Amino acid sequence: MLGFLLRRICLMLPTIFFVSVIVFSLQQLLPGDPALTLAGDEASPAVVAEIRAKYHLDDPLLVRYGKWVAGIAHGDLGISLRTQQTVVELLKQKIPVTLELATLAMIVALTFGISLGILAAISRGGPLDYAARCVALFGISMPAFWLGILFILLFAVKWRVLPASGYVPLTEGLLDNLRSMIMPATVLGLAVSGVIMRHTRSAMLQVLSNDYVRTARAKGLTEMTVILVHALRNAALPIITLGALEFGQLLSGTVLTETVFSMPGFGKLVVDAVFNRDYAVVQGAVLCTALVFLLLNLFADVAYAVVNPRLRVQS
Repeated sequence: MLGFLLRRICLMLPTIFFVSVIVFSLQQLLPGDPALTLAGDEASPAVVAEIRAKYHLDDPLLVRYGKWVAGIAHGDLGISLRTQQTVVELLKQKIPVTLELATLAMIVALTFGISLGILAAISRGGPLDYAARCVALFGISMPAFWLGILFILLFAVKWRVLPASGYVPLTEGLLDNLRSMIMPATVLGLAVSGVIMRHTRSAMLQVLSNDYVRTARAKGLTEMTVILVHALRNAALPIITLGALEFGQLLSGTVLTETVFSMPGFGKLVVDAVFNRDYAVVQGAVLCTALVFLLLNLFADVAYAVVNPRLRVQS
């Protein structure tokens, strides 16, 4: 397993390099001058030149890239042009909110998606199958912002059982934290659960028709054991892949939900940085997102090897 893991990590290193080059290069193609944005339209040329020199914006492109990479190697992603805070400090403030939201949403998605997918597969063509597929289609089709507004109208305005917006840190109370996270996590989780349900159903239908499943039933094993131990384990590979990718999407694409529920998360930080031409924050956030996807792919590869040990030899 250690050799398998080391091979996967070695494959990640060139990817990280190319991602850093692309992130830094594309950022330079954005229109507008960050120095002028920071100084203001009525600032004198001397002030703009001083800002360029302070943040090394007048250095050659390769020199700036080299300084940026050297800073990353020392845990320094730069300083925000707008807030004067370090990018690392900003990410530390925002990522925990989005990480908790994405984790709870993934729990909702896996719980509903896998359960409904299994029910739909074992009752293929029956009422449960059609009902599960309708629920999945509803989750996939409904825009997150519309569903979020609907939840606020029902649970916060009409029934008054949950707060309409805002975020309560976990350190201020577990119950209040969960109350503030239930609605946004459910909104995000429902969309992902529909996708997971359809993939689970498809994978289970393929597995349930295999000979070893019929053999397990012929041995007199209970249907629950056949489904959960023999069938689900062999159908888990595509679910693991999808789950890892969807979790990455949740971490990087929660901006609409965070806006609807007024949550100070990672998505809102990125959008604000793009509009403010805050290059350091955008570069740090995009690089962080890319690293998250790479780590999630590594996790999926390791999970493959755990579920199916033959892949350790083949890889």
